[in-house]
Amino acid sequence: MTRALSFGAVAARYERFRPGYPARVVDVVLGHARRPVRTALEIGAGTGKATRAFAARGVAVTATDPDASMLRVLRAHVPADVVSVRSAFEDLPRSRTYDLVFAAASLHWTDPVDRWARVAALLEPDGVFASFGGQSHLVDPALAAAVHAARAPFLAEDDLPSPDGTPPDHAMQWPGTELERSPWFTDVRQEVVERRLTLTAAGYVGLLSTVSAYLQLPVEQREQALDAIRRVVPEQVEVSADVTVHVARRAERA
Repeated sequence: MTRALSFGAVAARYERFRPGYPARVVDVVLGHARRPVRTALEIGAGTGKATRAFAARGVAVTATDPDASMLRVLRAHVPADVVSVRSAFEDLPRSRTYDLVFAAASLHWTDPVDRWARVAALLEPDGVFASFGGQSHLVDPALAAAVHAARAPFLAEDDLPSPDGTPPDHAMQWPGTELERSPWFTDVRQEVVERRLTLTAAGYVGLLSTVSAYLQLPVEQREQALDAIRRVVPEQVEVSADVTVHVARRAERA
């Protein structure tokens, strides 16, 4: 949980350096619904990158996050009709249901115990759940190796492993693997939205500075690691930032 709550300290940097979500991601999610999606609950909204994308399609979003600093930034950037609630997913009341529940790069921070029963309880019958996100990687293998070597004295890896141990080459990735096993959900689908980004050196290092693995380092070590990376990257870098989308529909009964 400490790692999950580390982003608030860099909320402004998160908003500045984290990319938003392609329109195709919203298309995939809304296209999975059998009826118009009018209401949505967002789990771990952060600074509202995904919130804005769905609100722009006319969805009434209730954005939740346990971190007050992240929500302060979110409120400054989302439409006025977005409702923001400070709460961890596990503490959300089940007094209301929604057409859509979604999590953007945040589901892995939730408690796996009763996760799917909790999500199902927040959904209308036949409602849609969606989770999407992905990690960014340098396209140039030689540059990736140089960055790995630069950060190695401070940090062995900066990726998060699959929460359920699914190998990276498996056809269905997490959380689709869990959704397929859950009696609460059906019609599970996965789509990868490909994306390439060209970033300045400052933008790339800024992005890394919002990654939880770096945020867990003591401040001095974090700055040393980022400085070491900054010295080996060119003025511009190309990054693969694909977004993996998982969608599922609430089953009629569990």
